[in-house]
Amino acid sequence: MVKTGIANLPLHGGKAPKWLFNRMVKLSEGIIDLIIDEYGKVEFLKRISDPFWFQALSCVLGFDWHSSGCTTVTCGALKEAIKPEEHGFAIAGGKGKASRKTLEQIEKIGGIYNLSSSKIKNLQYSSRMAAKVDNTAIQDGHSLYHHVLLFTEDGTWGVIQQGMNSDTNYARRYHWFSNNFDSFICDPHESIVGEKVKDGVLDMSSSASISNQNTSVDLVCDNPLHLRSDFEKLKKPIYQSTLYNFSNGSYKKEAIECLDMPRSINWNKMRELYEFQPRNYEEFLSFKGVGPNTVRALALISDLIYGDKPSWKDPVKYSFTVGGKDGVPFPVDRKAMDESTEIIKLGINQSTVGNKEKINAIKRLNNFFNLN
Repeated sequence: MVKTGIANLPLHGGKAPKWLFNRMVKLSEGIIDLIIDEYGKVEFLKRISDPFWFQALSCVLGFDWHSSGCTTVTCGALKEAIKPEEHGFAIAGGKGKASRKTLEQIEKIGGIYNLSSSKIKNLQYSSRMAAKVDNTAIQDGHSLYHHVLLFTEDGTWGVIQQGMNSDTNYARRYHWFSNNFDSFICDPHESIVGEKVKDGVLDMSSSASISNQNTSVDLVCDNPLHLRSDFEKLKKPIYQSTLYNFSNGSYKKEAIECLDMPRSINWNKMRELYEFQPRNYEEFLSFKGVGPNTVRALALISDLIYGDKPSWKDPVKYSFTVGGKDGVPFPVDRKAMDESTEIIKLGINQSTVGNKEKINAIKRLNNFFNLN
């Protein structure tokens, strides 16, 4: 039951009341203890990196299942419940300002685990790259404001991060698990789930964008004067006219994804990239200061001038469910559902909260699985 990927959630304001949050911490601790005792800490990371399982857990803990706040509050409760020395894994980061302390916290916790400097650096790099991919390589209109990295003593990690789209009032959650991908820039999310599919999403992490990635790297490794010349070419009528066909006295859109060209390029950054000479797209993307505009400009130049198209398909593939009774979008995975239900129920029973809270948690769990 591994579906690391994306979930879409409506934005909700406000904070979880203290009485609820404290119970969420106690209940989550019981579930964490059970999973570690029965299956091990890596299995917990695997499950929490599954957006469906995460959503079920959030529902069980008592938070509104369809709210954007379920991500931040559930991660906050988990961070309170997890004891690095006792559980053998930890959470770094959080919402807003806390997310910017992720690298610092990784180093601090790495000291507790006596991790080598290379392991700590690898974890910090994974944290940065997961955020860079979902905030820059995938341009779906959501800006990250929440980021946590969960990691074990042996360096296995998972990432849960969330972006906000203030125009649609939706948040999108992104899940990563280190054991389920081979590259940060080639289909890193094993499967993607969500409620809404957007049009015209630039996905430079897709395998369909590999030729565009290679051309983008060639462009930054060449003399910036050549790149500037290509950029100026796109302003000429011959290139602009390819976006439309004149038919029956009116213009008809053909390639709406190409209309949103950045107005300018940071040529100083391009000079730095040229001097750096990235060996591949991952090195280019990891370079400090490379943002969405740089990625998009190079993608469009590679497409419109050199014919290497990127992926304009939203990486969301499935609706938010473990399957549908009619087989759409795919058959119900009964084993996965039953296994998840049983594990979470056992965790609820093992927790230190009162009987009333346990009964209500099981009711919420049953309601959640009945909806899916």
